[in-house]
Amino acid sequence: MSRKKGVKSIIALSSVPLVMTLGNSMLIPVLPVIEKTLNISSFQVSLIITVYSVVAIICIPITGYMSDQFGRKKVMLPCLVIAGAGGALAGFASSFFKEPYAMILAGRVLQGIGSAGAAPIVMPFIGDLFQNDEEISAGLGDIETANTAGKVLSPILGAFLASWVWFMPFWFIPIVSLVSFFLVLFFVPKPKEKSDEKRSFKDFTKNVRKVFKREGRWLVSIFMIGGIIMFLLFGVLFYLSDNLEKEYQIEGIVKGALLSIPLLFLSVSSYLAGKLIGNNKIRMKICVLIGMILLALSFGGLWWNHSFYPLFLFMSIGGIGIGISLPSLDALITEGIEKEERGTISSFYNSMRFIGVALGPPVFAYMMTNAGWLIFIVSLLCSLAALALVLFNIDPKENDHETVKTV
Repeated sequence: MSRKKGVKSIIALSSVPLVMTLGNSMLIPVLPVIEKTLNISSFQVSLIITVYSVVAIICIPITGYMSDQFGRKKVMLPCLVIAGAGGALAGFASSFFKEPYAMILAGRVLQGIGSAGAAPIVMPFIGDLFQNDEEISAGLGDIETANTAGKVLSPILGAFLASWVWFMPFWFIPIVSLVSFFLVLFFVPKPKEKSDEKRSFKDFTKNVRKVFKREGRWLVSIFMIGGIIMFLLFGVLFYLSDNLEKEYQIEGIVKGALLSIPLLFLSVSSYLAGKLIGNNKIRMKICVLIGMILLALSFGGLWWNHSFYPLFLFMSIGGIGIGISLPSLDALITEGIEKEERGTISSFYNSMRFIGVALGPPVFAYMMTNAGWLIFIVSLLCSLAALALVLFNIDPKENDHETVKTV
């Protein structure tokens, strides 16, 4: 592929993760407004995030298999349409129904299906389009940069749109999905398909069993760490959004900007860590180790003092910890698994991360309602558990033919 076509393809594919990122992060600052407007509980409003993620958990392995069988583009384009339709359904119900909650959840189910068949396919798509390892790494870095930039901007954008009318963020999803659809349609070429690469479902499941039998311990550890990170990230963002409004009476764009502070630290540290680690697995483990230490320290600090300024200080430290960990976890899977198996394993990894996203808001909502003092204790214990998994279950070798092994 020529450099010009490669740049266009990267730009087009970079738009796809934004559909997933905006689908969740943009709604975080708006959840308290939705709770008040619809007169529902904190747990009910948290389900707007959770149902999206639960559906994605189920669908990601399925769409990953389908993309292997029928082609990345053939799966990605319809899924972008489905994601847009889900946002439109939620927006339509909010605009015209007196009690739109059930239809909003239905729309979020569609968004989850669409996002599961779009964003997680981007990584193997990059591998299909480029043959050179440096081009693949650079392409994945650009995708991650776009994704993290979306995380920073989405709370501000969500709060800005909701300042017009509370359901406007739902209507924004079809716009983003449509733009992404046409970018992928016109600027991303169809990779060459080889019929002998297609596998039956029986072969697919057999191959998965072999991978987990051979590499299961460290892979499951990375899956669990990714899930814990997403659980804590979305749980604490839900807590922060609710706390800013109820405790400090901070709303709208100002609240969105404040929510973006720890996400900004996360994004910058993620970008820098991605540049630092290269293909060195020792550095990857060190980054995850340091990241989990910072995350544990941040929740220890929040347990000690979570007034306004310490809240943002310690959450920013936690954001740095998460930021340097995520690209390292991604790279450990990419470097530690054979190329023909990466798509399958990545789909399970993405599903585990979505489990964390799904559990975070409702679990934190429950603790906020019934035992708020538990929030930072539970978070500290979870981060210490992730630290233990890194210490005892991930042991990279440093040589030219290194693989990640278990202790």
